[in-house]
Amino acid sequence: MQSALTIFQIIISIGLITTILLQQRGAGTSGLFGGGGGSGSYHTKRGLEKVLFISSIVLATLFIITAFLSLII
Repeated sequence: MQSALTIFQIIISIGLITTILLQQRGAGTSGLFGGGGGSGSYHTKRGLEKVLFISSIVLATLFIITAFLSLII
């Protein structure tokens, strides 16, 4: 049971790393140096961006649950 949980946690962590790295960066380097303009360019997530955002939340939750389960077992 413990080895199956460990393998499942490794698969979840690889998926979580992949979804986080595939997400676009919002501000880039211009926001780092104050070049944002102050207009606050907010936008809604659509399409693949929304799918990646929601899947990263789900994978992070699954990772936390499996980490707690591995502590209990």
